[in-house]
This record gives sequence, structure tokens and C-alpha cells, in this order.
Amino acid sequence: MKIDWKQKLSSRKFWAAITSLVVAVFAIFGVDQLTTEQVIALVAAVGALTAYILSEGYVDANRTENKEEKDEK
Repeated sequence: MKIDWKQKLSSRKFWAAITSLVVAVFAIFGVDQLTTEQVIALVAAVGALTAYILSEGYVDANRTENKEEKDEK
């Protein structure tokens, strides 16, 4: 079974799972609350940016594909 990383990285559930994992690991190692909050903010920002980039790439690819189909007609 092959993982579709493009779909996975654009999933909010995936980024929520990553955030939960980070919080759990930080709790185990007793990392202070401020550091935990800063890392969670970073993970959320990276997740949002990744989802945006992949979504825009998908939309742009479809737009180009549709334009080429129109030009052929």
C-alpha cells in the first residue's frame, strides 16, 4: 500500500495528530508550557502553509488543464 503524501500533508487530521504527538512527547520529558506552546504554534503554521501550497498547486494544475481543453476545442 502506497501512501499518498500530497493528500496526507494537506490533511488537518494529520496535523492534529502530529500536534498531539508533540504535546505527548513534551509532557513525557517535562518540557515547560511556553516551549510547548511555541512548538505547537510552529507545527500549526507549517501544517497550514503546507496545506495551502498543496491546495493552490492542485487548483492551478486543474485550471491549466481546463484551459488546454478549451483551447483544443
